[in-house]
Amino acid sequence: MTPNHFVELSTLPSGVLRKVIDAAHAMKAAGRTPTTVAAGKTLAMLFEKPSTRTRFSFDMAMRELGGGTIVAAGSEMQLSRGESLSDTARVMSRYVDAVMIRMLDHDGLKEFAEHATVPVINGLTRDSHPCQIVADLVTVEERLGPLPERTIAWVGDGNNVARTFIEAAGPLGFQVRFATPDAYAVPADIIAAARANGITVTTHTSAADAVAGADVVVTDTWVSMGDADAQERHRLLAPFQVNEALMAKALPSAIFLHCLPAHRNEEVTDAVMDGPQSAVFDEAENRVHAQKAILAYAFGAI
Repeated sequence: MTPNHFVELSTLPSGVLRKVIDAAHAMKAAGRTPTTVAAGKTLAMLFEKPSTRTRFSFDMAMRELGGGTIVAAGSEMQLSRGESLSDTARVMSRYVDAVMIRMLDHDGLKEFAEHATVPVINGLTRDSHPCQIVADLVTVEERLGPLPERTIAWVGDGNNVARTFIEAAGPLGFQVRFATPDAYAVPADIIAAARANGITVTTHTSAADAVAGADVVVTDTWVSMGDADAQERHRLLAPFQVNEALMAKALPSAIFLHCLPAHRNEEVTDAVMDGPQSAVFDEAENRVHAQKAILAYAFGAI
């Protein structure tokens, strides 16, 4: 039987994303009392890159589901000395019940999942960040209600988080607007494929145009892990800073999201980060509930 991988939102079976979000809401409402969903199970967490929220939220999620974790950096494993991803996946599948991986190479993560016989969860790649999007959408629904017909405006770099919003927009019925400089836009083929699938996606070179009347304003750091062009990024992305003037163009009820860590007063000002429309710390907290729901899906509990 094929494991319940959580690698790309676009490849999940129909209805699964909605079930995972609903489960996250229910788990949060039930409080953080330990359950037996993962009793006797172990999650391996492999980190090629630094992590705060992903590491702590998955660890706490497994504890609250009654299971345990093993954490390793890529540099600590034989992967760093040339062992193949496929061999590592085969071996780890004999040891643990699921594997969460945070690495830049998206194709490498898919290769690992292809050879694993236990569920593999994408903790972040250069192309995708599905766990983050679950937490973000839980936060949107908490603050604003149902997702259909909502407008989410992404401002800044068209990075992995931005692209993953598109994957969620189709099954959940919300609209996405992107405001990016041309050099850091979401790739045109991704936009075209989304539109071909009936997803409402618009692109703008003006942040104000994208944010006007939006329900949610989202941004991320201008320089992500693996980027080597920091100076050019800061120059081109400066007009896309989320500040009070930009937030004022969204709906009065709009919320601001940022997956963190934030570079304050670069991509977002202190006034927005700490202001009344900011939901960034609820969003961070919701990573725990999102991970619990994702793990429950991985283990066949939902």
